[in-house]
Amino acid sequence: MALETCPSFERRQLPPQHFIKAAVGVTAGRTWPGAATNAHVSPQLQPEQLDCGAAHLQHPLAIVNPITATPVFTYNGLTAVAVASVNNYTVVFLGTASGGLLKINLDSAMKVVSRRSISVAYGEPVHPIMQFDPSDSTFLYLMTSYQMMRVKVAVCNQYSTCAECLAAADAYCGWCTMETRCSLQHECTNFTEANFWASASEGVQQCPSMTILEPEINIDKEKPALIIQINGTIPNLNGTNISCDYGNNIHTVARVAGDYANQFIYCSLLPREKYPAFTDDQDHVIVETALRVNSKNIIRANFTIYDCKRTGNIYPKRACTSCLSTKWKCYWCPSKYMCVSNRSQCEDTLQMKKKIDCPRIVPVSLDPMPTGTSQDIMISLANATFSKETALECHFGTDRTFEARWVNSSAVECIHVLLHTSEKSHLFPVNLQLKDRPDRFIDSPEMMTVEVYNCGTGSADCSQCLGREDLGHRCVWSESSSSCRLSTESPQISDMCPAPEIKKIEPLRGPLEGGTLLTIRGRNLGRRFSDIRGAVRIGSVPCAPLPHRYVVSEAIVCQTGEAPEVFSDVVTVNVSREGKSKERYSYVLPVVQSIAPLNGPKAGGTRVTIRGSRLDVGSELRILVNGSRQCTDLSRNDSTITCTMPSAELTTAVRVCVQFENRSCASYNITFKYEKNPIITDINPKKSQISGGRIITLEGRGFELVQNVSMVVRGIGREQTSCKVHTDTVITCPSPAASNITAGSKPAPIDFYLNGRLYTDDRPALDEEMYPEEALHISKFSLEYYADPQFFTAKKEKWIKHHPGEPLTLVIHKEPDNLGLESNEYQVKIGLISCEIQIVSDKVIHCSVNESLSTSERQLPVTIQVGKFNYTIAMLHLGGGETAIIVSIVICSILLVLSVVALFVFCTKSRRAERYWQKTLLQMEEMESQIREEIRKGFAELQTDMTDLTKELNRSQGIPFLEYKHFVTRTFFPKCSSLYEECYILPSQQLSSQVGSQVQETHPLLVGEWKIPENCRPNMEEGISLFSTLLNNKHFLIVFVHALEQQKDFAVRDRCNLASLLTIALHGKLEYYTSIMKDLLVDLIDASASKNPKLMLRRTESVVEKMLTNWMSICMYSYLRETVGEPFFLLICAIKQQINKGSIDAITGKARYTLNEEWLLRENIEAKPRNLNVSFQGCGMDSLSVRAMDTDTLSQVKEKILEAFCKNVPYSQWPRVEDVDLEWFATSTDSYILRDLDDTSVVEDGRKKLNTLAHYKIPEGASLAMSLSDKKDATLSRVKDLDTEKYFHLVLPTDESVEHKKSHRQSHRKKVLPEIYLTRLLSTKGTLQKFLDDLFKAILSIRDDKPPVAVKYFFDFLEEQAEKRGITDPDTMHIWKTNSLPLRFWVNILKNPQFVFDIDKTDHIDACLSVIAQAFIDACSLSDLQLGKDSPTNKLLYAKEIPEYRKIVQRYYKQIHDMPPLSEQEMNAHLAEESRKYRNEFNTNVAMAEIYKYAKRYRSQIMAALDSNPTTKRTQLQHKFEQVIALMEDNIYECCSEA
Repeated sequence: MALETCPSFERRQLPPQHFIKAAVGVTAGRTWPGAATNAHVSPQLQPEQLDCGAAHLQHPLAIVNPITATPVFTYNGLTAVAVASVNNYTVVFLGTASGGLLKINLDSAMKVVSRRSISVAYGEPVHPIMQFDPSDSTFLYLMTSYQMMRVKVAVCNQYSTCAECLAAADAYCGWCTMETRCSLQHECTNFTEANFWASASEGVQQCPSMTILEPEINIDKEKPALIIQINGTIPNLNGTNISCDYGNNIHTVARVAGDYANQFIYCSLLPREKYPAFTDDQDHVIVETALRVNSKNIIRANFTIYDCKRTGNIYPKRACTSCLSTKWKCYWCPSKYMCVSNRSQCEDTLQMKKKIDCPRIVPVSLDPMPTGTSQDIMISLANATFSKETALECHFGTDRTFEARWVNSSAVECIHVLLHTSEKSHLFPVNLQLKDRPDRFIDSPEMMTVEVYNCGTGSADCSQCLGREDLGHRCVWSESSSSCRLSTESPQISDMCPAPEIKKIEPLRGPLEGGTLLTIRGRNLGRRFSDIRGAVRIGSVPCAPLPHRYVVSEAIVCQTGEAPEVFSDVVTVNVSREGKSKERYSYVLPVVQSIAPLNGPKAGGTRVTIRGSRLDVGSELRILVNGSRQCTDLSRNDSTITCTMPSAELTTAVRVCVQFENRSCASYNITFKYEKNPIITDINPKKSQISGGRIITLEGRGFELVQNVSMVVRGIGREQTSCKVHTDTVITCPSPAASNITAGSKPAPIDFYLNGRLYTDDRPALDEEMYPEEALHISKFSLEYYADPQFFTAKKEKWIKHHPGEPLTLVIHKEPDNLGLESNEYQVKIGLISCEIQIVSDKVIHCSVNESLSTSERQLPVTIQVGKFNYTIAMLHLGGGETAIIVSIVICSILLVLSVVALFVFCTKSRRAERYWQKTLLQMEEMESQIREEIRKGFAELQTDMTDLTKELNRSQGIPFLEYKHFVTRTFFPKCSSLYEECYILPSQQLSSQVGSQVQETHPLLVGEWKIPENCRPNMEEGISLFSTLLNNKHFLIVFVHALEQQKDFAVRDRCNLASLLTIALHGKLEYYTSIMKDLLVDLIDASASKNPKLMLRRTESVVEKMLTNWMSICMYSYLRETVGEPFFLLICAIKQQINKGSIDAITGKARYTLNEEWLLRENIEAKPRNLNVSFQGCGMDSLSVRAMDTDTLSQVKEKILEAFCKNVPYSQWPRVEDVDLEWFATSTDSYILRDLDDTSVVEDGRKKLNTLAHYKIPEGASLAMSLSDKKDATLSRVKDLDTEKYFHLVLPTDESVEHKKSHRQSHRKKVLPEIYLTRLLSTKGTLQKFLDDLFKAILSIRDDKPPVAVKYFFDFLEEQAEKRGITDPDTMHIWKTNSLPLRFWVNILKNPQFVFDIDKTDHIDACLSVIAQAFIDACSLSDLQLGKDSPTNKLLYAKEIPEYRKIVQRYYKQIHDMPPLSEQEMNAHLAEESRKYRNEFNTNVAMAEIYKYAKRYRSQIMAALDSNPTTKRTQLQHKFEQVIALMEDNIYECCSEA
């Protein structure tokens, strides 16, 4: 369809005579009859043809005559157009049907000046709607069926030079002179000013450049300077900072001269000592200099520094000629016989101006000299200006000098020249050198040589020896010694050589038409080519020798003549005497019979086999297709010829000619038919795993013509993969493995090679000369790579146990992926045995093995394969029986032997021994049964608990974070100080009818009225104000802290309390607080560095260490709440949920599920869950289903019910267990109040057992009601505080006296090893592992949107201090960082979740968190864990995970280190923001008053410290301190007592 038939209404309407023509596939317009074929015909248009533009205009266009125009550009398959006018160019963007984007640059005459293309979507047509970005016209929006792209209109930075930039003729690109880069106009600084940016329309000649007016500088010139002329587009340089840059940081001052139109730069040359070094074979050096403007080199040019002395020295054999012929200004000085750069350096009156005036040797041809023979050599001279007294030497190369004698003024004779060579011949140079100057030679511009030959070398036979006569060598052949020697007589021609000896001929046969190149090798095959011309024959048929292939005496290559018939005969060479070959050469008639296959695609590449007989004859073979094109990659033997067919333009049958020796065809009826090319219509699937090997099915037609197929994924495929042709319509290919790709990235184009030829659609080919960019192949198909599938067992275990002979079914879990794999693409093997796949879903694969797995190996790998991806999921362990059974059998055998022995030895006690054996066996079997059962339960729990816990932890409620002020007070004052008897003053619980009424906790330091009597207030407020001023003086505060720390009775508790009070008092000025902390830390580091620096910050024994803890808490609160809070809270909930899933002893606190060995319930208590329907009177909620265990006490049941009803309420607002009653409605009329202890409680061994749900026999689904009690239950105090001598819950205390009272069977059951229950620790650990990993990941990772500013700042501070003190040990830095953040802050938070959340931290949860905190401490430590069988389980439990956690810690530290450093301003702004957010949260007056109490207690010591410090003494701070004491001393205690 042609676009010229309908006017264009794009951004810029082209002139009516210029339009763009699209040959096919365009939907933007329609062709009108006759419009494109005959411009002179004006047919009458039909009404339906008058709707051009109706879809885009309010009214259809109505014209009578069609608009015709000549297209300015033609292309196949245009689909979209957008036009812009830029910098005197018209730029047309064209979308294509193959997913390409063309950019055409038209000049003012609408001629195409340049064009570019990119591929934006493989094989997808570009949508007709294509528009520029309204906010930035340098971007273009375009769409395909599946995607939308924002494409930049030009990529100017691909051009590195100005010439490339402007020659590209891209309307958008130009050269930014002062930035020396190709850019868009608006991207260049000062582009609006003149000559800062050169556009492509100005031409390459406008590129900035500079010309050095004197580019050749003599090295001896004094004070040289460069004069530089500026050319091209360069702004006015007046007023800029300019210099000349010679590289290697060498700059010289430059200045500007001339007007703006003709700018000149004067620049000093670089200093002489900084000239670049000359190479040994050069008399000059080229130096590059650049004009540097405002610290940037913008243009550059080269100049040359030359040295005339080196010119003569480099070419000593033609020094004068080189001197006078060089392009430098050099002069020859005959007296010094050297090249100089200044005439004044030579005193000679005779001056030579041209090289023809130089004294030189006139070369003459000398007769060859035999080796070892003395001879005189005459040398002629021209322009000899030497006197006969000048002593000369003849020089024939290295260390070969002979005496020279002047014959006359222009001739010199070399006397008794004796030269030797072991080669066949050697050329020696002939030179004359000045005897008193060994390195000075008379010029020899045309090197004169003398040949020295050795007859004894290089002449293996008579013909070679005598043939040297043509070279002037006087050699003769000695038949007796079979050697060549020097002739001592006058030379004479000898014909006494033996007859030619032919050793080998090849080939041994050729076609009748001749033309075969026959190679004959042997001895005495002629002395010269004239001897053998016409002397070679095959029988009677002549063979014409080739002169350029003849090797004297050794080899003849001749072209055979045509033979009349088939025959064979010897080859003869007649050189005076005749020589015959032992082998016979045969003339044969090759026969061509058939060709297979008979057809192939016209794209070529078909490998054909031509069959016949005697096809390996001759020396040259060609297979011509259709008389002109050759079949390539030939290989042949006697019966077959194999070659690759070329491509063809048409589908037709062509003649195949087998041509021997470039003669006539040996075949007349052999034809090959070119068929239509195979067509690939689709591929499936279109996705592959990165490892490759997935079977890709190609659909299409014509595949029977394909012999071989290969597949290449362009750009990322590692290798080419071979495919298999199945039918005429199906080919399968394994996908290649991918490299340099991330999963889910852009689909990669696929290339298929059919018969070695790249597959392309049968679209009209583009003209590669006109359109080189678009001639590149654009693939129709693409493949998208995704990550390899991930498989694992249900619990990700690495060992699976199986008993041989039993059926085996494997359940393999699979991570979700986007590959869409079919069931037949999976292959599961156990060892070498296939596992038959039965069920495949998105997440699970089931397979079974029906045959026996009996093998000599005890372990078999379970592997799953998808394509080339092969992964071992686990190891299958084949066992012959339980280990315990084996042990019991061995023990029984021993006992049996002992019994037999006892039978004979102790006959009288045989019956007793038999009974004892039976009793022991019974005990062993029971113990074994219990151990087996416990292990089985533990394994089942480990497999199921994680899934159950994850489902149960679906919290919809919010996380009960404490407010910042409560977080601070709990963190700063974790234990009660001497100042406060209670850290947290909680009002009594006054529960209303609605559970969850808000109750606020208070703290003396939180905002509120400073409670002091009114008569004391004025003086105390003034005193506190003055004291606050002193604390805000850095010198006073540092002296104050140091003075208190030096007091022996100032305990660690006081130091921590002082630090926390200072933090509260200075909370509004965190910048100042941070500077004080840093100064105190510097003092601490100085003290530690002199001792053992690794011990610094390990404990909190000083004020500054507690200040650092508080500072970290303040700075990390936001990060803790936003990032770590959720995974930490989920971990606590998971621990509590997992503990509650099993039995818990209410008195000892020990539980079935725990992480801490000391809190493990080492008994097999059978517990069954009970789901209870509970209503809470006064709660205002419907009844809930609460899950409890039948072994739970009633208090434990109440706790679970309260948790269910109050889960959205902070814990501080929950009712207490003793404040509620629980009533069971057994029937519609009967109900019971359930209590832990009542009259029905059971007594065992003198102890009363707490009541449980099982005691009351409460069934599943029972209805219970909870209500607030009017009076507290006085029958029972806190359960865990009960006397264990009187009460118990699940387990009686271990007591030997009790053991003896029990029956034998009961006593035996207690003997089960309690260590067997340690596996429950692993079960609990496995269940909680995901939550722990999420927590550690949150703590030890860096979010881009929330980087840990304070951590980066403090770690940089530590590194800076270490560097100042020369501490380079990386372990020391690691320990400092660990002590300051993980151990000082995170471990404190991990152990004390009540600092962060309003929750109940039970003793059992505290014990579990201690184990987790210990694992975190070990992960941050550098010391190796020396663990063994006797190590505590708290360390063994996470021993396997610690190395991986350590890598995470080290990576975290490295990420912090690699972050860009923070400036003091950035950190201060962050601290100021933290102060501002919480500026009114605390009562600083109370904090100041408490700090003053320490000042009062150590008044004299502080005064002494202030007096001894020069700075504080100079500023009279001790007097101000006395004023504070005067105001406060008489009032504070009195007023406080009144209060």
